[in-house]
Amino acid sequence: MTSPQAQNDSDDDTDAFMDKFKTQRYKNAFSEGNWEEEFDKIPMFMKTAPEEIDPKEYPELACLQAIIHDEDRTPEEQAKALKDEGNSFFKEKSYEKAILCYTVALKKKCGDQELDTVLLTNRAAAHFHLGNMRSAFNDAVSAKKIKPDHLKALIRGAQCCIELRNFAEALQWCDEGLKAHPTDKKLLELRAKADKLKRAAERDARKAKAKEKKLHGAKEALLAAIKDRGIKLQQPVKSPPHGSDSEDEVDGSSAAISQLSLDGLSSQEVTGAQVFLDEQGSLHWPVLFLYPEHQQSDFISAFCENNCFIDHLAVMFGEELPPWDVDQKYHPQNLQLYFEDGQNETLYQVHPETPLLKVLQHKRFTVKGGTPSFIILVNGSTFKKQFLTEKKVKGL
Repeated sequence: MTSPQAQNDSDDDTDAFMDKFKTQRYKNAFSEGNWEEEFDKIPMFMKTAPEEIDPKEYPELACLQAIIHDEDRTPEEQAKALKDEGNSFFKEKSYEKAILCYTVALKKKCGDQELDTVLLTNRAAAHFHLGNMRSAFNDAVSAKKIKPDHLKALIRGAQCCIELRNFAEALQWCDEGLKAHPTDKKLLELRAKADKLKRAAERDARKAKAKEKKLHGAKEALLAAIKDRGIKLQQPVKSPPHGSDSEDEVDGSSAAISQLSLDGLSSQEVTGAQVFLDEQGSLHWPVLFLYPEHQQSDFISAFCENNCFIDHLAVMFGEELPPWDVDQKYHPQNLQLYFEDGQNETLYQVHPETPLLKVLQHKRFTVKGGTPSFIILVNGSTFKKQFLTEKKVKGL
């Protein structure tokens, strides 16, 4: 029983404390400015876990971490704690951290197959959300090996197969799952989706194959037409052997034609056009006209082999002459055409009334890069005289 004197002393201490409390603020109290920050340091109220845990700044959380990872606990207890920690990270969408927790838990090798299956499917889910489809699929496979009828593993495996566009394999996963879970709505939805995508992919493959076959047929017909006309082609060699020229001349022989590729015949990458065979069996060539006096050029995307040069010159230099022709010299009747034989540096003059095919069949003409080219000079001009003095000139 407390004596009257002791009671009086206690009352005096309480009164003194209250008097002091009225005049001095409590140093560790929360304030309007820091209460949210202080609450965020308490594990129970944390919205997200910090990247690095400083024991001085987060003593309570550091203590909890030490308990979770206490090596004195059994491997199964540690694995379960890591699983729970991973699940917390997963809910926060911190998938990389969740994967790390699940991985460490699996390394504990606790021997609990049910727990290992859950860890694998959870890690598969984290990988799936990160877009790591192959890793997610591998985890689903591992989980299914442990427990073949595990629903989440079967669903995740099917989802991964769909994302990886392995639709036939996705159907196999769904069918296996439906044997164990015949009414599962998610598996039924995934199977319907995989079947639909598989049919669409097969349809697209058939269309692509038919298109490829058609293009191949058109290519063969084009090459055969060039062969029949005896037109010589020159294609760049990508990797010429040491000591050889960088270009090969290909004649119209059967052996040479069989080695040609449509890319070699095409100037499409440079000009946007390429030689083609029309329904009447005529070849249309992209043709380049060069004007060395003015360093200019003209391009005809589809010059029919049966047309004459004058047909195009009359259009290009008809009523309106090009702006670079300041002296107004480039009239159709004033123009002379040439093609160059690069091997012997000889120019061959072409009459404007000549059809394109006749020129292409000339024994010294070679189509380079899929585009025949011709030089145009003005008859009687000073430039023409100077230009031709450096070349040998012959007629067709």
